[in-house]
Amino acid sequence: MPLAIVGASGKLGFATLSALLDHGLLLASDLVLTTSSANGAQKLQDAALKGALIRHVNWDDSQSAWEAALEGCDKLFLISSSRIQKDFGDAPPGHGREEDHFKALESAKVVGVEHVYYSSLAFANPSKSNVMTAHERTEAWLTKEWSGRYTIIREGLYNESWPLYLGHYKVTDDERTEIPIAGDSKISWTSIADLGTATAMILAAPSEDWAGKTCYLSQSQAYSQSEVAGMVAKAKGKEIHVNVISRDEHEAYYTQQRGMEEPFIKWWSKTYDALRDGECHIQDPTLELLLGKQGLKPKHMEATVAEMLG
Repeated sequence: MPLAIVGASGKLGFATLSALLDHGLLLASDLVLTTSSANGAQKLQDAALKGALIRHVNWDDSQSAWEAALEGCDKLFLISSSRIQKDFGDAPPGHGREEDHFKALESAKVVGVEHVYYSSLAFANPSKSNVMTAHERTEAWLTKEWSGRYTIIREGLYNESWPLYLGHYKVTDDERTEIPIAGDSKISWTSIADLGTATAMILAAPSEDWAGKTCYLSQSQAYSQSEVAGMVAKAKGKEIHVNVISRDEHEAYYTQQRGMEEPFIKWWSKTYDALRDGECHIQDPTLELLLGKQGLKPKHMEATVAEMLG
């Protein structure tokens, strides 16, 4: 019976789909791919031509629509909702992004899905960050409310997301030489492609191999934002450094001087509390062991920075 990938046209979803097919881990005919947009459906056309089934559903649809989208699947790869605005303002339990997840999971129950794989995030649980809250609540639901098999995959922080952590750096036109941030520490950055490959290998393995497990997918080499700033400086040929300030100062700078929206900045700034505690410096060999089985090594962070700065 098929594997459903929720959000198959997104960054992680498409990287996972590509790895499944490119490495011959699953047949396209064994896949049900959900997307919420016409552009997403177009992105999935190659997989559809090989036999994958595309189903349209979005987080605002009814539970019955989600049941129809997951019908006939025995495995579900639930990629977390990107609707971060639901989390703003300390959303109470059940009203943040986890509300989206619960709808898909309750639907999976109804249609008889046997194994859920959930894409969590590579922070601690419990975490000092706000970005992890919806993941914590979803992980808790799986451990308490789900009677079938489940696997929690705490996906590493994307190599490609360094601008977000480095003071919302504007890749194309940021002229700052000093980047204020509310905390600095090592992060086990991992490329989207590498996460897709490792995740695909977990999804394609016999269900019992990963049932009941929680794993981190992060490469062992870690870099602080200061070190990433050095990579940016090297690529741009000019001096760039970070200036660690308090969280209140961070929020004031980005809302008042950079004109960013206060609800987002207040939600995001607590990420640096977690970073100061080393939550994202991960010591788990799973990613590199899985990549090694495909003869691959993780993509170096400096290569990603150089490519993005072009």
